[in-house]
Amino acid sequence: MSAAARSAPPTLALVNVSKSFGAVRALRDVTLELHAGEVHALAGENGAGKSTVVKTFAGVHRPDGGEVRVDGEPVTFGGPADAQQAGVAVIYQEPTLFPDLSVAENIFMGRQPRSALRRIDRRTMHERTAALFERLGVALDPQQPARGLSIADQQVVEIAKAISRDARVLIMDEPTAALTGQEVARLFAVTRTLQEQGCAILFISHRLEEIFELCQRVTTLRDGGYIGTDPVAGLTPDDLVRRMVGRDLDALYPKQDVTPGDVALKVDRLTREGAFTDVSFEVRRGEIVALAGLVGAGRSEVARAIFGVDRWDAGLVEIAGSRLPVGSPTAAMAAGLALVPEDRRQQGLVMDMSIERNMGLTQLRSLRRETGRGPLISRTVERDRARDWALRLQLKYARLTDTVGVLSGGNQQKVVLAKWLATEPTVLIVDEPTRGIDVGTKAEVHRLLSELAAQDLAVLMISSDLPEVIGMADRVLVMHEGRLAAEIPRAQATEESVMAAATGRAGTGKAA
Repeated sequence: MSAAARSAPPTLALVNVSKSFGAVRALRDVTLELHAGEVHALAGENGAGKSTVVKTFAGVHRPDGGEVRVDGEPVTFGGPADAQQAGVAVIYQEPTLFPDLSVAENIFMGRQPRSALRRIDRRTMHERTAALFERLGVALDPQQPARGLSIADQQVVEIAKAISRDARVLIMDEPTAALTGQEVARLFAVTRTLQEQGCAILFISHRLEEIFELCQRVTTLRDGGYIGTDPVAGLTPDDLVRRMVGRDLDALYPKQDVTPGDVALKVDRLTREGAFTDVSFEVRRGEIVALAGLVGAGRSEVARAIFGVDRWDAGLVEIAGSRLPVGSPTAAMAAGLALVPEDRRQQGLVMDMSIERNMGLTQLRSLRRETGRGPLISRTVERDRARDWALRLQLKYARLTDTVGVLSGGNQQKVVLAKWLATEPTVLIVDEPTRGIDVGTKAEVHRLLSELAAQDLAVLMISSDLPEVIGMADRVLVMHEGRLAAEIPRAQATEESVMAAATGRAGTGKAA
């Protein structure tokens, strides 16, 4: 950021802003200034108030106290349209695409180029979309329907949509959560280009290394309160964690040493046409086995097939020696298999249902048996079970009857975990268990997984976070283009060895 830009009024700012929702004080006297030509990080645990800051900037929320300022002048955003008119573009953590429209139609919704006859000029729209993707360094078809896109591709479309508006302020809320390392590098290159062109950028990420790589300053929130704004160059990761959580954080990867027991999950030559081929591995009781690889390598597809969501074409799956039928989640659950999916909002939770009802969805039969009242379910029993799991997982909530959608991302993930752990599984598959959650909650999830493994549970963990893979896994299975490329013991697992296998630069089979 140049000296002239630094001396000019901030492009967008909150000044002593407070916001409450009922008895919950989401923000308390928060000040945050975004300057042209600067990438400014916003850090804090889930529930610290980051989403409320974003929605206040975006015109979704109006502050109860304090001011929003544009170019130093107080403004009142009557809604998101006013914020967009002021040059504010937001990329939210969860994609919000229209599934039945094409990629290009999603990007230019409400702003479609028109021909001389005022008809939508689809050719121009597709050309502009292709140019945006070329700028981002990705290969997506502008005419492809949004339905069926991976989370990574959906996020890229959201980024392209924001960039297409030529916004003066770009707010990026966890934009890299589902991207590969190569895609993150491309995004950072685009971000730096926008920065050089004078855009003010607010960057939110739970990956501390990204903050230190990309940002010039960081503002930290804790429990809705303003902790401070610091130059990134003067901080260490430990300093930032301490500001976020108010204490020194214990080991982020509290992996307990275990002696693996009997084989709990056996996958033998599993094949699904077009997704993965000839995948074989075992997970023993007490083990955490990581399934690593780049986005699109087939990791999630393997998990879905094992659980029965997708049918496989060849091979077999056994739980504790019992063979599973093809394509039956009910049989998988009955055999002791549980799956925490990658996309918790779309696949793991019913967002309009209460916290307690979400936790009880996997226990409906046992709840009926326990009440002894035929098909009726006792709300008292359901609530007691939910309260027990909320306590065990240290869930932060107001009321168990609240919809699960009001919880932070980390607490939503805890609800998904509680729902499946309540089934007392033999094998737990967790797909991206800490995607989009803060460093404090991440440590809690890691502690929980380690404790579960120590209690004889077999854990198959799919993760794109290499430090998480190396820090938590007893063995690392690496997939490349739908095939198992390497099996690496914990003692030999490094970021270099995992990435070499994930990119096809290592030999197939077990690492030496």
